[in-house]
Amino acid sequence: MRSSVLLGCGGLLAAGCASMPDSGEVHRVDASPRADADAQVRVFGVPPREGEGPNDIVRGFLEATTSDEADFKTARLYLTEAASRNWRPFSRTTVLEDGPNPSMGRPSQGTEGESAVAELTGKQIATVDRKQAYRPDRRSYRTTVHLAKVGKEWRIDVPPDGLVLGTSDFERIYRSVNKYYFAAGDRDDRASDSPKEVLVADPVYLRRRIDLLTSTVKALLEGPTDWLDRVVDTKFPAGTKLVDSSLSLDDSNGLRVRVSGPAAEVGQSQCTRMAAQLLYTVQDQASAKVSRIVLADRSGSELCVLSPGEANAYAPAGLRKHAERQYFIDGEHRLASLSDGSDEPSRVEGPFGDGTVQLGSVGVDREETHAAGVSLDGRSLYVAPMSSGAERGAAKLRSTARNERDALSAPSWDGNGNLWVADRNPDRPRLLRLAAGTDEAQEVMVPGLGDGRIEGLRVSSDGVRIALLITRDGRTSLELGRVERTDSEAGKPPLAVKELLSVAPQLEHVASVSWAGSSRLVVLGREPGGVQQLQYVETDGSPSNTPTLPGISGMDAVAASEDESKPLVAHAEDGIVRLPLDANWRLVTGKGTVPVYPG
Repeated sequence: MRSSVLLGCGGLLAAGCASMPDSGEVHRVDASPRADADAQVRVFGVPPREGEGPNDIVRGFLEATTSDEADFKTARLYLTEAASRNWRPFSRTTVLEDGPNPSMGRPSQGTEGESAVAELTGKQIATVDRKQAYRPDRRSYRTTVHLAKVGKEWRIDVPPDGLVLGTSDFERIYRSVNKYYFAAGDRDDRASDSPKEVLVADPVYLRRRIDLLTSTVKALLEGPTDWLDRVVDTKFPAGTKLVDSSLSLDDSNGLRVRVSGPAAEVGQSQCTRMAAQLLYTVQDQASAKVSRIVLADRSGSELCVLSPGEANAYAPAGLRKHAERQYFIDGEHRLASLSDGSDEPSRVEGPFGDGTVQLGSVGVDREETHAAGVSLDGRSLYVAPMSSGAERGAAKLRSTARNERDALSAPSWDGNGNLWVADRNPDRPRLLRLAAGTDEAQEVMVPGLGDGRIEGLRVSSDGVRIALLITRDGRTSLELGRVERTDSEAGKPPLAVKELLSVAPQLEHVASVSWAGSSRLVVLGREPGGVQQLQYVETDGSPSNTPTLPGISGMDAVAASEDESKPLVAHAEDGIVRLPLDANWRLVTGKGTVPVYPG
């Protein structure tokens, strides 16, 4: 390795460095590229040596770009002066499976002196754009690097576009961070008592060892990623700048952020919402639990102060009200429920629990007062209260599909009390939304669907993102769509799901999906030629850093809560099973199917 590695001894001292050997031979220890990403390791590039050939210059440059230098000072030493001025390392990051493989051509003599060309190749798996947004993008990678002789030394005069990193280096250098913005206004939330202002997670990748707290705040001020920008708003006015070059928590774990520009002139209400965005964004990046956010102007005068308790009013919708129970359909096709502390299921009150409707699938609203049930034959959708004496009422929607598999999907509720369902009828496949769960079903356009068919769906609590299971050419994939309001032209649907993103491209067949956090999904699927597996994935398509989930035989459905402290619930060949935190799967009942959390 050309890069030098420095290891922090803080953890060794705590463990007792006196036990370390003080004699014997000295052996070289290579740093593992898959070492714990949070270990106190710093990697620094080695500058070019005098007289190095083109091949060494290219390899040295690539290794220097994996360093923990904030400004890539060493990597720029491998470039000509003009190339160093023009190189923008963060314009794009290309992530390769095993890192770039350089192959060098023979140097040649031209009218402007000696030159050489190196070709970089590899298996690309993803890219990170200028706004730090990760996107899966599997393809062959190939680019060229041009070198020129500057005096007696070789230097790169045409470097690659941005950074080119292997997966292990990318995971060591970068960390996934959730920025938070408010769901855009003018949304139909009349079915909910919650205020319109609800925060939406916007995941990005930032360098974990370059003052992560400060870079997180700067990323928040730069605004949302391109994909989410159309459906969220920031309360920070355009032109807001961070005054301090570095941020840290004070002795009481408060974070003081000085801002300049228009943000220093806003009113108290807007300032409070700005502070809420900050608190939720920095909470996981700070060295301790943030006790409060203080926004101040350039001179240090306080603009507003916000505590975590006060910020709860703007929490992501899925975290405002914690699910009290989990639900499933029992052996007699009735709706039953489970509480966190008990393995004894009980039937819900109302028509879905008393057998008035024989259920094939179900969705429970996030207030846990109403349920939407699809009949056993898949053709009828009913909505009714989960209370004693409630009436079933007439069907809200009917499918004319010939068989159950082509009829209605399992329904899903957003945090505003609106109900979503897909009609899989091959003659007229549609995505539908029932405002407040009771209005007439309205079709929602999905421009990127093409000849695919929606098999299942789960809408996020904020109502601006929807996870879709889409079948194309015999393959069922997981894709994430953005819910937009369209221009209200006569005869056109008022909503559309746009810019579908492939979230789990490595899976050939996805059987079930559920929201499992503000920007995380739990997915049951199978890789090509592989066995079925249960895993977490991030909404940007990047692999989750959570531990691998234990499998269980015969699983065909999984349910999770956006509150990550809640257990997973699944249907397997033995029945309904539950996975508490830090435990193994436990059988709840041998008779039941279709587990769901509210939503």
